[in-house]
Amino acid sequence: MSASPKPPAFDPADPLGLDDLLDPEDLAVRDTVRSWAADRVLPYVADWYERGELPGIRELARELGSIGALGMSLDGYGCAGASSVQYGLACLELEAADSGIRSLVSVQGSLAMYAIHRYGSEEQKTEWLPRMAAGEVIGCFGLTEPDHGSDPAGMRTFARRDGEDWVLSGRKMWITNGSVAGVAVVWARTEDGIRGFVVPAGSPGFSAPEIKHKWSLRASVTSELVLDDVRLPAGAVLPEVTGLRGPLGCLSHARYGIVWGSMGAARSSFEAALDYARTREQFGRPIGGFQLTQAKLADMAVELHKGILLAHHLGRRMDAGRLRPEQISFGKLNNVREAIEICRTARTILGANGISLEYPVMRHATNLESVLTYEGTVEMHQLVLGKALTGLDAFR
Repeated sequence: MSASPKPPAFDPADPLGLDDLLDPEDLAVRDTVRSWAADRVLPYVADWYERGELPGIRELARELGSIGALGMSLDGYGCAGASSVQYGLACLELEAADSGIRSLVSVQGSLAMYAIHRYGSEEQKTEWLPRMAAGEVIGCFGLTEPDHGSDPAGMRTFARRDGEDWVLSGRKMWITNGSVAGVAVVWARTEDGIRGFVVPAGSPGFSAPEIKHKWSLRASVTSELVLDDVRLPAGAVLPEVTGLRGPLGCLSHARYGIVWGSMGAARSSFEAALDYARTREQFGRPIGGFQLTQAKLADMAVELHKGILLAHHLGRRMDAGRLRPEQISFGKLNNVREAIEICRTARTILGANGISLEYPVMRHATNLESVLTYEGTVEMHQLVLGKALTGLDAFR
């Protein structure tokens, strides 16, 4: 009998050997995005966060377009046609830099571009998608309203027919990319149900004042959308969908990216804590040599890599056309919740240094407080799973 092959050495950065699940193309995508983020985001993001702005966002968008990160899992129209797993890996690397950067990419690709790609006319796709894939045009997605977040069916934004035209009136709130967008996908009530509209940002009556004084996602552009009798031609409506299944389908695509992205924030915080524990000395030795610190690190590593494994599993199901919305809720609920806990535990290992922007931990922790509630709150995803498990609807 031949001897069993010797297992590879234990890798603290990949304790479960999850890289074995990735093929060379997957690794190339991951390494490209990681390298871009290391060069273009990490040296500056703490300053951006402290100042509460994302300078050069249009240039960053063009760079992201040049590496194929915008609408990357869509086919045609200048999009990369990458796999869902590759898109997920990109989200992980972007959020390891900052949630605001991943949000820029998610809203562009998984919400605005996805809506046009999935529900738009050929004319709409041809006009907008190539420029959005290249980062020449930034998009935003108008669904949430000041009084209607978790209940989009209650939206008040209304679109009425006026001859051949549509006239939109209403307000949207907490819109990522809004103030820098060249195009907005806006959802509104009509006499025939909820419809989506492609709204060029220069349309008369359209404005997007930026929201200030945020303590989360500070390196991100967040805006209100104001639609004051915005007149649009008949061809502005997305022709292939009516009802909430349109925006909810887009949200499922965006939530999938969050399943991966949240693990990027968690990984960054875990790595900061691990490096700190190896070098910070108290009582005559590195704090990583104490049992309580090692217990924290072990628990963090377990939840981090379980979360990445879950994200990978969901990605393979999406690529096979077998991923259900309830399974995306499963992933977002678990991974964002665990990512926040990892950040909080990492902060305890860093002690007072954990609140300093010299380290990424507190920045990730505050960002994740937004990620926890956007694209569906904890409670909404619990109820999605509760309904799937029991067959009983507890939403109303």
